[in-house]
Amino acid sequence: MPPRLFGRVALVILVLALLQVSASLLFYRLIDRHTARADHARRAAELLVVSHRLDLAGREHVSQLMTTRHLTVSVNSEPLVPHGVAGVEEIREEILSWEPELGRRALNLDTQRSGGREHLVGSMQLSERKWLNFRSANLSARWPIAAKAATITLLLTLVCLVAVLYTLRLMGAPLRRLAEATERIGEGARVSFAEHGPRDVRNLSRAFNQMQERLARLVSDQASAFEAISHDLRTPLSRIKIAADFIEPEDIRDLVADSSDEMESMLSSLQRFLRAQQVTAEPGPIALGELAEALRQRWGDALEVDAPRATIMSYSEPLTMALDSLIENALQYGGRATLSFRHDADGWMAELRDFGPGIPASHLVDVLTPFFRLDAARARNTGGFGLGIPTAHRLLLRFGGSLDFDNHGDGGLVARVRLPITRGSASLL
Repeated sequence: MPPRLFGRVALVILVLALLQVSASLLFYRLIDRHTARADHARRAAELLVVSHRLDLAGREHVSQLMTTRHLTVSVNSEPLVPHGVAGVEEIREEILSWEPELGRRALNLDTQRSGGREHLVGSMQLSERKWLNFRSANLSARWPIAAKAATITLLLTLVCLVAVLYTLRLMGAPLRRLAEATERIGEGARVSFAEHGPRDVRNLSRAFNQMQERLARLVSDQASAFEAISHDLRTPLSRIKIAADFIEPEDIRDLVADSSDEMESMLSSLQRFLRAQQVTAEPGPIALGELAEALRQRWGDALEVDAPRATIMSYSEPLTMALDSLIENALQYGGRATLSFRHDADGWMAELRDFGPGIPASHLVDVLTPFFRLDAARARNTGGFGLGIPTAHRLLLRFGGSLDFDNHGDGGLVARVRLPITRGSASLL
């Protein structure tokens, strides 16, 4: 079965349409056969009755008078069909139903093939030594009306099938938009879903928007609470840092100062992570060369950049924030890093390589989880709280990009960033 709902319903409708057309064609074929035989029976019945009456009236040249384009008639002393056969009993019954008086006379019927066609032949006794022999041409001919009816049925079925599939696609459009919107919301984006269409679709859209609003308020309230807590904690931390200068002995003073700095760094990382859930931006042109140079100046000689002279339509602030978080992480654990941009069939990609210990393959996905740390490879003395990569990941997902990691063959970690390109825009080389 097709994986999508539209494909499954379309397949069911197509199968039903094929069954209906097949049944109709079989029905028309049966009607065609019966009607053709009935037509030949009526023609033969009229011929036999009229010929018999002409013979009784003493008219000569009966065969010439009764021969037509479809009927060949001759009067002979011997029958063309000496005995009737069982295969044409149905036609004989039809003839007798048209002209019952023929039942009192000897009437023999058979079929004859000539030139690839089947003909009805027969003999009826006019008198003791006189037989009327006839041939009704092309018994197997199709009934024109049946052929036309079958053609019309087939065309109407095709038209109805196209109309139903088109209507089904229109009806499924809101569901497709809803699925796309749900996926974008799962990535952290805010989506406004239009409430129009049939009542059921409107109700679903309304429920979707209400759910989105509730989730947005929940996330916003949670982020605001964490941000307020982190802000309020800075005041006592500042007092602790000031008081640390007056602590004796010196090793205790250094421990308190270092712990205060670590807590302040943790609060800053948490604020950046929470801001990634709330930041909004409008797409605009971004010169990759200027972006790379700005990053190099910000992070110094430890970062090498390579960017083409190209402009993309993307989100400047979220992209810069994501790259900053990744560069900070790369320099923190690798000492130096290289950043390059390249274009492929799927769009633009940034590759950031550090020269640190890398990440075990089993944890390449785990590092996207907030607060996840690889203590064996990246010990506490390197700093960090497991929020830099998740912050970049959340920002990129929210605006339509992606992030994944791989270990470089010569050592170090490679972060591949699929740049968020706005829909309908093109990269300008």
